[in-house]
Amino acid sequence: MSKYQNKTFPLIADIEGDYKDLTSIEVPEVLPVLTVRNVVMFPGVVNPILVGRDQSLKLLKKAEKEDSLFAVCCQYSANTEFPTQNDIYKIGVMAKLVRIISLPNNKVTAIVQGLRRIVLGDEIPNDNFMLSHVLPYDEKIPEQDDTEFNTAIGTLRDVTTEFIDMNDEMPDEASFSVRNIGNNLIALNYICSNFVENVSERIDLLNTSNLKDRLFMMIKHMNKQQELQTLKLEIRKKTHEDLDEQQRNYFLQQQIKNIQAEMGNEASPEKKDLLEKAAKKKWSNETAKVFKREMEKLDQLNPQSPDYNIQLTYLQTLVSLPWNEYTKDDLNLKRAQRILDRDHYGMEKVKERILEYIAVLSLRGNLKSPILCLYGPPGVGKTSLGKSIADALNRKYVRVSLGGLHDEAEIRGHRRTYIGAMPGRIIKNMQKAGTGNPVFILDEIDKVTQNTHNGDPASALLEVLDPEQNNAFHDNYLDLDYDLSKVMFIATANNLGTIPKPLLDRMEIIEVSGYITEEKQEIAKRHLIPREKENTGLADSRLTFTKAATEKIIEQYTRESGVRQLEKQINKALRKIAFKVAESGTLPFSKITPVELEGLLGKPPYYRDIYQGNSYAGVVTGLAWTSVGGEILFIETSLSKGKGAKLTLTGNLGDVMKESAILALEYVKAHADTLHIDYRIFDNWNIHIHVPEGATPKDGPSAGITIATSIASALTQRKVRRNTAMTGEITLRGKVLPVGGIKEKILAAKRAGITDILMCQENRKDIEEIPEVYLKGVEFHYVENVQDVWNFALTDEIVDNPLDFTIQDDNKDSK
Repeated sequence: MSKYQNKTFPLIADIEGDYKDLTSIEVPEVLPVLTVRNVVMFPGVVNPILVGRDQSLKLLKKAEKEDSLFAVCCQYSANTEFPTQNDIYKIGVMAKLVRIISLPNNKVTAIVQGLRRIVLGDEIPNDNFMLSHVLPYDEKIPEQDDTEFNTAIGTLRDVTTEFIDMNDEMPDEASFSVRNIGNNLIALNYICSNFVENVSERIDLLNTSNLKDRLFMMIKHMNKQQELQTLKLEIRKKTHEDLDEQQRNYFLQQQIKNIQAEMGNEASPEKKDLLEKAAKKKWSNETAKVFKREMEKLDQLNPQSPDYNIQLTYLQTLVSLPWNEYTKDDLNLKRAQRILDRDHYGMEKVKERILEYIAVLSLRGNLKSPILCLYGPPGVGKTSLGKSIADALNRKYVRVSLGGLHDEAEIRGHRRTYIGAMPGRIIKNMQKAGTGNPVFILDEIDKVTQNTHNGDPASALLEVLDPEQNNAFHDNYLDLDYDLSKVMFIATANNLGTIPKPLLDRMEIIEVSGYITEEKQEIAKRHLIPREKENTGLADSRLTFTKAATEKIIEQYTRESGVRQLEKQINKALRKIAFKVAESGTLPFSKITPVELEGLLGKPPYYRDIYQGNSYAGVVTGLAWTSVGGEILFIETSLSKGKGAKLTLTGNLGDVMKESAILALEYVKAHADTLHIDYRIFDNWNIHIHVPEGATPKDGPSAGITIATSIASALTQRKVRRNTAMTGEITLRGKVLPVGGIKEKILAAKRAGITDILMCQENRKDIEEIPEVYLKGVEFHYVENVQDVWNFALTDEIVDNPLDFTIQDDNKDSK
């Protein structure tokens, strides 16, 4: 509805005499307040006010009966039903009631004339209607012979009349009123009251005390409104011309189309191509209907219009997608096994799962593709494994990187109403694959940005990766359901903690753990060295790496779970040799040994920890898991005389590891009698626990039994059994709990020369899953509580120079 539609423009009963007489009526100290919606009254102007509130009716009846005055103030919001003085503008006008008119449907209109400006003071409590103290708010009125004012008011009348004539929505009486109000001051207030749409702007005009300033403000406003109205008329005229032109072009296009049909002319090459491809598609009846409908829309468009290309692109997307078109799977298990083993060493769990899928598919004939999530450290071959799986199944391979994805439209696409709309990455890669059952790698799914201002991409993936929903995946651009149930989705991730739980629940999680040294040696021998020799132009040479040289690169030049850095170091060594071959023309040596490595790669940046023996009490060897594999660490405990009850922890320990140390100390205190320790030692000696390599952050609960044994060894001065390491979490009751990373920890222990490993009884199942070759030379001792650990690890051998634990007791020395 127009802002001027149904708006009343009252005919002003012009006054004779001086305007000052009307606005100089004495203002009482207290006045009833009539609150109105969207109406700002000005002095001298007569306004019809539609009255509906009971309070307002009571006020007007009292004014009619007693011929009394009242204040009229506008409320801030038209939605406020029961306004208080805090809900209305403080400036208003004192007014008198001219007449009350009863309307149908029990409605009442009051004809009210504004007298002079007032300002509300404090509100007076009253049950019937709002009552308030008021103060007069005088205006600065120009003299009657003020030439500038009289000329300007004439300009305002002219501008306003022109504006009314330009605007078809204005009622006829508006122009008549503006022209026939004889009093210039009332004419000004009348125009301010009726030709300013915004309430706050009308309040600003009413608040302007100098009427000359109010006049110039109103002229500026009406000039602006006139310019806007002129612009609207031009736009409307231009739009009508454009519509007429479009209709003309449409009819001409239809005539051309009919003429071409009569002459037998063929369609454009684009349309012909679309129709040929559509005829070969195996899509459903619903999709065929959509394509036909969209083709009809294309025929109705002018090829020169932008909409034509948008429609053409959409249709080309439809026909380029594989609808019910699938490649035939190769279900030969031996071939699949050979390809998987050829491309990747290890990864037995993933290979086993793929072979199981092929076996079930060969028996059943039709099967929903699994949705797998391979998680593990970087560089272990998760992404490249997708290519091998595609080769093993004889399927197409596509990959999309999700790292840093922050827009939901990247998954679901944009609606065609947007400029530059396109399908999402899922549909675009299905176009690229050209088949409905590719192996689809969703790389770095744990690095999708969540809950951005562009939606939640992680939530958009729920439909893609849900086997119960992805047979009808809805892309916003296509606006059609597309079947993804035959696609084998393989997601890769480094950290499951950042993947939303609902998304994680829809995938089958397969851990791809880091490689041990022995596995890295095989990978280097089978894959990395031949590939890098090819890359550096040394493929035809007889150059080889000895096993010791490869192991030294792994152990001392890299520190990782995967093999990326190993590949770079091998490439670096071969580049150095290639440089010498290019320089001298001959191969400097045919075999790379540890001796040649330092000349090629420089000094080793890393060194593996070596077991340090058991010469000191309080030093215990623990086993730790890191992102780059297993490591051994040493827990050192020392005692110093002091006031006691002070535990110091150093070595860049995390909160969980600090709690393990506190637990271990409390357990030792509670079982001092078992260790034959005088409990008064804790009152006279401070305990300091340190884990070397302070620059490396350390955390986790698996060092619990190691810390407890270290404290016990320091307090009893008993040495720890030689070549022994341990791992396990403890409780306050001394129970040993299982921990993870067992495979990596065992290999770290073997590298350090450890022969005996203590761990929780429940970790026995982890040992049974590890191949026997990795367990050779290590004996495992399973424990259930800390007492079992102490019984095995603490020997009866005392250090050569035990600490003096002399404790003062009642001025007598006692041991």
